[in-house]
Amino acid sequence: MYLKLVYLTILVAGLYGTPAGKKEAKLAPDYYSVEDFKTVKKYDTHVHVYTPEATFIKQAQEDNFHLLDINGYLFPGSPPITEQQALAVKHAQEFPKQLHYATTISVKNFNQDNWQKETIAYLKNSFAQGAIGVKVWKNIGMELKDKDGKFVMIDNPKFDPVFDYIAKNKITLLSHQGEPKDCWLPLDQMSVEGNKRYYSKNPQYHMYLHPEYPSYEAQMQARDHMLAKHPDLKVVSVHLASLEWSVDEIAKRLDKYPNLAVDIAARIAHLQHQAVTDWPKVHDFFIKYQDRILYGSDITTNNNNDPTAIGQNTHNAWLRDWKFFVTDEQLTNSNKSTYKGLHLPRTVVDKLYCKNAEKWLPGFTKAKL
Repeated sequence: MYLKLVYLTILVAGLYGTPAGKKEAKLAPDYYSVEDFKTVKKYDTHVHVYTPEATFIKQAQEDNFHLLDINGYLFPGSPPITEQQALAVKHAQEFPKQLHYATTISVKNFNQDNWQKETIAYLKNSFAQGAIGVKVWKNIGMELKDKDGKFVMIDNPKFDPVFDYIAKNKITLLSHQGEPKDCWLPLDQMSVEGNKRYYSKNPQYHMYLHPEYPSYEAQMQARDHMLAKHPDLKVVSVHLASLEWSVDEIAKRLDKYPNLAVDIAARIAHLQHQAVTDWPKVHDFFIKYQDRILYGSDITTNNNNDPTAIGQNTHNAWLRDWKFFVTDEQLTNSNKSTYKGLHLPRTVVDKLYCKNAEKWLPGFTKAKL
């Protein structure tokens, strides 16, 4: 009888509102809007800061972003990794609540007997200075060769002690293996306009023209084998694990490897491309795997950037991505195709932009942000 009375009380309150004199409880809305952009705490888990100038970091403060500055080999002329680390440590000390960094490893002396010992020593020093992640780059699988002139893949046994050391220290591996699948396709079969422009101007990196290099499939198989060999290693496979062309293929890996998450850095255009023809599939992918996807932009700043421009351009890029995830507006991609924003629930957006960063990169939470 008591339960029936409680049920009737709840029902009446729902039908007729809150009794006079009592304040109605305010519930958070189910979805964010564009206007919420600056009020929500967010992480960009994939940026590269190659300048002592701090406009980019100050823009992050204004837009309520916390940053992961990733060391790595990005392009010819990139600063040496020791210089990158020194600069990252400087920024982290100056902006301790705004920026953390991920170190990387050098493969320059890979074929020497003491490479593993030197690499682990470098990582130990990096962790002591506050590194919360370790980046491995596509030069493993696409440039590095062994003593016999064969390409070295990411599942090479020589990496095992290094990955075991990273796992033992509860540090996250940021894995960038391979390139977009477009890289292995003819220009007229590429899915994203930006890829067509890039590879037409840089044929040396267009793997379709270089069959002597390992195939796309070989890159993915090696990365997957590495994941299987190191189940205790927490891995964020960046750039949608180089499976950006199919959320179904990403889902297969997430289902198979519980130690795997992905970031979306520099691959949002590929999600938008899929949303043009199959919006529900892309939307449902984010719902189902809401605990395994991290926001990242791959924004890179260096001494050649105009500080004023980098601040405004960064804000615009972040806001553009926010609109894609939180609204249902009709948007247009670089291919001039229209698609609808994903309009994800705020609980999913909170994970994408914040909670997953703290879960998969636990070093973030060591500081009081």
